[in-house]
Amino acid sequence: MDALLLPRNEKALRAERPRMMPLAKLPVFWALEGRRVALAGGSDAAAWKAELLAACGAEVHVYAPSGDLGEVCARLIAGRAPHPQGSFVHHNVAWTPEVLAGAAFAIADCETEEEAQAFCQAARDAGVPANVIDKPAYCQFQFGSIVNRSPVVVSISTDGAAPILAQAIRRRIETLLPPALKDWASLAQTLRETVNARLKAGAARRAFWERFVDRAFQETPEEGVEMRLVTEMDRLSANRTDTGRVTLVGAGPGGAEHLTLKAVRALQAADVILFDHGISDEVLELARREATRFPVDERSGRTCHGQEDVHGTVVSLARAGKHVVRLTSGDPVTSEGAGEEIVRLRHQGILADVVPGVAVTNGEIARLGVPRPARNSADPIPRRPGRWSMQPPTFLSGRDASGGMPFKQGIMHEAKRPADRSPLGETERAWSGFAVTRAHRTPDPLRRSGRPIAAALARFALLITSRAGAGGS
Repeated sequence: MDALLLPRNEKALRAERPRMMPLAKLPVFWALEGRRVALAGGSDAAAWKAELLAACGAEVHVYAPSGDLGEVCARLIAGRAPHPQGSFVHHNVAWTPEVLAGAAFAIADCETEEEAQAFCQAARDAGVPANVIDKPAYCQFQFGSIVNRSPVVVSISTDGAAPILAQAIRRRIETLLPPALKDWASLAQTLRETVNARLKAGAARRAFWERFVDRAFQETPEEGVEMRLVTEMDRLSANRTDTGRVTLVGAGPGGAEHLTLKAVRALQAADVILFDHGISDEVLELARREATRFPVDERSGRTCHGQEDVHGTVVSLARAGKHVVRLTSGDPVTSEGAGEEIVRLRHQGILADVVPGVAVTNGEIARLGVPRPARNSADPIPRRPGRWSMQPPTFLSGRDASGGMPFKQGIMHEAKRPADRSPLGETERAWSGFAVTRAHRTPDPLRRSGRPIAAALARFALLITSRAGAGGS
């Protein structure tokens, strides 16, 4: 399927747009149930590391004379570990290189640089990853700030540069993740094998987990929720359509900070992302790692695909069961081309949706190099682009209320249209019951009393509808 997307200079494109930006450290989650960890020192800082390791199920061996044990560490060793497999073992001696052999980790709280260097070297000789508290130069790994919704665990690291910043980030994340997320994650563990057995890999399985996640952030799991989820699996399994879907996502001015939450969710659920020239690497960094990414803007100079080729690629991928995200700068709601694309996709039986983008200022338009839509200087009505009808417009003509000059080619269509008959929902409604989409200049008599032509047209539409209603009553 990638052959539909990647041009001949595939390697150059991948080198220019890496999937992953540089990382200071590799985030790794290590299973420690029943594993031995050597901890040298009995300070309060060492006690925190011991508690954290025991919470993961580790058997923590603390090497420190009883006189060197702090109050917090002594109380911790006398108590019970929070994990059923975790435990504390106190050795009333200082550490030696021999005690590090066979340990999963070696951690120490050293007062001097000489002791820290000796501990780090001994751990390396034993082939054990080492961490010396508050001495990054002697650390092969680091502990981050943790948000605990186990089995959901979020760890934040600043590479030792600003621990207080990591703590502030943790506090922000704590407010975003509901406590019930722990229960939903446990339920996901329970259901995973059932899901894999009933739903084949692809659109159906992805749809189930996306709906599962939506519930996890909106409600608390109640009694019987597992059976309802199994019923949902059966329904998705019975619906054997392999057709994917397409989502047009607006990135606003192009920066990651301008993305809406719904846009981020679409990027993280995408299988393929077709993006424009103005999209930044920071935006693409928020997308699902496994998603195929490809530039399709002709102005980027990196592809020769025209719009018809892009549309054909989108259709082919969607029919293969892929979730295709068309990522554009600005707001696709105000783009006539995007509207036409949605209509074409729906007429071909492909589910299509739109995620609006943040409005783009004139300064951002200039920065992105996007041409501004041309406006006819002879047209007195400012119009918002991107409003279209799936029905043909109605051409009206007539005279104003006083029987004066005729109304010239006012193109109108009914605004009271169900949302599913318009690609992006209902059109703007004029208070007269009609939506004006275009009108040519009319003679000055319609401008009397200083009212602009749009207001005069609205008044005329109201007059027409009121007379029609009076005639029918």
